[in-house]
Amino acid sequence: MQICGSVREKSFTKLHIVVSLKNICSPFKLCIEQTLKSQHTTQYASFLVTEKGSKMKHKMQTLISVVVTAAAVLSLAACGSSSAESKTLSILVEGGGPAEKVARSNAAEFEKETGYKINIDTSPYSGLYDKLKAETDSSKATHDLAVIDVLWFPALAKGLSSVDGVLSSSEESDLMPQLKEGGTIDGKLLGIPTWTNAKILLYRKDLFENEANKTAFKEQYGYDLKVPTTWAEYRDTAKFFTKDDMYGTAIIGQTGADSVTGWLEFATQAGANNLVLGKGNKPNLGDKAYSQALDYMRDLVKDGSIPADYLSLGTSEISNMFNQGKIAMQLTWAHFYLSSAEELGDKVGAAPMIAGSAGVGAIPGPWYEVVMKNSKKQDIAKKYLEFMYGKNEGYMETLGVAARKSVFAKYEDNAKYAHVKALETTLAAKQTQNRPATKMWTEIETEILSPLVQNSLKGANTKDELSKAQQSIEDLLG
Repeated sequence: MQICGSVREKSFTKLHIVVSLKNICSPFKLCIEQTLKSQHTTQYASFLVTEKGSKMKHKMQTLISVVVTAAAVLSLAACGSSSAESKTLSILVEGGGPAEKVARSNAAEFEKETGYKINIDTSPYSGLYDKLKAETDSSKATHDLAVIDVLWFPALAKGLSSVDGVLSSSEESDLMPQLKEGGTIDGKLLGIPTWTNAKILLYRKDLFENEANKTAFKEQYGYDLKVPTTWAEYRDTAKFFTKDDMYGTAIIGQTGADSVTGWLEFATQAGANNLVLGKGNKPNLGDKAYSQALDYMRDLVKDGSIPADYLSLGTSEISNMFNQGKIAMQLTWAHFYLSSAEELGDKVGAAPMIAGSAGVGAIPGPWYEVVMKNSKKQDIAKKYLEFMYGKNEGYMETLGVAARKSVFAKYEDNAKYAHVKALETTLAAKQTQNRPATKMWTEIETEILSPLVQNSLKGANTKDELSKAQQSIEDLLG
């Protein structure tokens, strides 16, 4: 331990006593900083003395002694309770996900740099939210940090610390589009982005390059077979490839968030803005883009170019069918490219999300690293955020997605990550937008919008379903 004091004279009548915090071990420094903050200081402690001569020197020495002693006593008190626990940061992440893998792979290096161990606690996706919500509601932080879905910010905001200033302006400018916006609630940045994602088009490249298919498609539709970029092209191509025990594509009809996201993606492509909740936080399901999106999904059903059991299909089921050669195209989260390429090799291609009348649009799926407000280790927890920002490439290697533009740029020409350019284009598209930031989103999504999508796909009148949903959301929000 080294605590050093120095004295510098600023004027004849004003003398500052400075206790340098440099070279003091981290626990002591934290304690001293807390003490000095009570004296209205930050990096240094300053006390004004108005006396002169030996009397002044005597008081200076007294003050130095008081400050150093107080700091040391508090430091010793803190270190007296020091244990393995006080030198450990606890982080909660989704079990088996990229956050766990990246955290574990970098824990030893962080400990070597700071002396703090990283304790990694894991939970399934749904349990992760429940644990953090319980900590937030009880104002007791079991964990210092967590990695969370962007959708949880509104509900957890009161239990999270602001992380404004953790990154420099140049570091923030290296983040992919909409990431800072997605993590900001009431003007405060509450999380450092770890990765972002969006749906893109994965397709069977070998089928599109087949000469017989090219000739037959041209004869049937009057234009060249190519990777579709519009709703009309996607529908034609899906119908064309529905043959020989293969479907052209699939849609997510399974009850839950996935089907709602799929519908809202078509809606934003049709021109919906401020998804679901428009100006004044009022539902805007009366906009025609929402009914057009449902009608387009129903057209794919009517065409018979999707599997007949579409109401039971989710993202994972559709991905498995694609990998087994049962469907020719899928609109799916970009990271699924890696597993499909592993199964199908160079037969799989990736392209940006398709466009409706308003252009390309998708719903981003970013995750963030956050600091719990009731953690007693705010400073070292924020140092951990800085440290992990520097390890962002680990998410690209693990999941095939990241948060930093520079990481995307490094991998966009790597054949193993052929989905990266398509993802960049989709994320940068003008109609790509976040879901509404409201703590009521889970209820709106699962209790109102998911039944709306299912009923519409089963054949119910779309305008009636939208009208009922509009009223239900208004009632829910009061």
